[in-house]
Amino acid sequence: MRFILPLALLLTAAAPAPAIDVAQMKRDVETLASDAFEGRAPTTPGEAKTIAYLAQRMAAIGLKPAYNGTWLQPVPLVSITTDPAAQLRVAGGKEPIALAMNSDVAVVTRLPQSQVSVNASDIVFVGHGIVAPERGWNDYAGVDVRGKTVLVLVNDPDWRTPAMGKAAGPFNGRAITYYGRYTYKYEEALRQGAAAALVIHDDEPAGYPWGVIGTSVGRPSLGLDQGSAAQPVLQYQGWITRKAAARVLASAGHDLAWLEQAATRPDFRAMTTGLTGSLTLDNTVERSVSHNVVGLLPGTKRPDEVVLVTAHWDHVGRCKADASGDDICNGALDNASGTAGVLALAGHFARAPRTERSLLFMAVTLEEAGLYGSAWYADHPIFPLGKTVGGVNMDVLSMNGALDGFTITGAGQSELEALATRLAAAQGRRLVPEASPEKGRYFRSDHFSLARQGVPMLMAIGGGELIGKPPGAAEAAAKDFVDNRYHQPSDEYDPNWDWGGAVQDLTLFADFARTLANGRNWPNWLPDSEFRTIRDQSRAGVK
Repeated sequence: MRFILPLALLLTAAAPAPAIDVAQMKRDVETLASDAFEGRAPTTPGEAKTIAYLAQRMAAIGLKPAYNGTWLQPVPLVSITTDPAAQLRVAGGKEPIALAMNSDVAVVTRLPQSQVSVNASDIVFVGHGIVAPERGWNDYAGVDVRGKTVLVLVNDPDWRTPAMGKAAGPFNGRAITYYGRYTYKYEEALRQGAAAALVIHDDEPAGYPWGVIGTSVGRPSLGLDQGSAAQPVLQYQGWITRKAAARVLASAGHDLAWLEQAATRPDFRAMTTGLTGSLTLDNTVERSVSHNVVGLLPGTKRPDEVVLVTAHWDHVGRCKADASGDDICNGALDNASGTAGVLALAGHFARAPRTERSLLFMAVTLEEAGLYGSAWYADHPIFPLGKTVGGVNMDVLSMNGALDGFTITGAGQSELEALATRLAAAQGRRLVPEASPEKGRYFRSDHFSLARQGVPMLMAIGGGELIGKPPGAAEAAAKDFVDNRYHQPSDEYDPNWDWGGAVQDLTLFADFARTLANGRNWPNWLPDSEFRTIRDQSRAGVK
């Protein structure tokens, strides 16, 4: 059933409510992005200052500590550094092939062991490695990959289609689905019993050049430390360059270009290559703990049902120095702004009449390292996910002025989008399509950790044109941020920011959260969404 916004709730959403406290938001961003916080890297002194500040602010606002009577939910971590001298040795072709880390492959292990070995594992080409019953697709049909190494293509089978959307192809054409993300490839390979998975890198369908991946070799790889509750993981996972994959396959008489074309069809069948792979990884293992900061406003009538408001507090800490010698990546926009937005919405609701459902405000850790803070929460929720109505996530607020539009990231997935669109229209804003949905931004921030476990989450930001400024000014400002400040020391607090766009979005998010928190509806994913089934299962388990 589609999520319908009742007239009574429209009136509730439109009723006068406390204004967004911009002055306090400025103080929050300026503080969190100051040099004293050292770029807010997890497990550093910068984290200690950050979480103490956020807990103090939540207490001052009037929230209740949400995790076992405290503000902090521990997120246990394991860091694994692999010797970059490792080589993947391939046999069974015309001649043995040794593939070097960085130049040919880039792999990691999630096993916290000093040494991990996979010996003479059969290599199976599994196309795009997708199992999607709702789309009539199964790349693993008829093949047993237990204990084997799967070779997988990145992105979806129809990524070359210029058009985007449901009419463009079984996987939305150019607009990537979760099935196209490399993380899904690993997850499905594990479900199928594989020992290892290698995703074939190609710049265009991957969305970034090999240099982004290769430079990670030899650096610590963070992951969640599940302890004794750890689930099975692949022995190793990672990437192989397209050139290296073509060379390996050719050694056994296979043509990669032909296989890529064959894998675009639903009748594709996985193929045993006749090759084997052997790899030994020598590792240094270290453990640490970071923290999510969580505050609660209990509901008045249905306090066991919860609406989420999230943003990530972490940034990258100290980084490559700029020309002035500044080596602190302050992360003012990314994401002190979003964190300040969570506090602003908490303050807004604390000053307003209480909602019927509870509101949980979360500043999560380790987004930059791989969404680990939100993933830990999704695995260890304070409220059961089947009782979690939905929510909104903020990752960078608009600081260039008011906009005439509103853009939903990953549009076409959830019933929440209809509510957000109507609220934007009430502000006089048009819905503006995402500029590059093929880049999969929906899968790269913390809302996705909840979405992949079935909880509908909104990720949106102002779009279109800046009001009162020349056409193209908004696009130019976004490009300037990416080119000149993103993950650089220059992402600093600017007292000259125009907060009009941030206030637009926060006002909408407040109305959005209030509507959910005063309602009885349980929004769902659309029928053909890859997240629909797990939502139905989690809701079916609720008593």
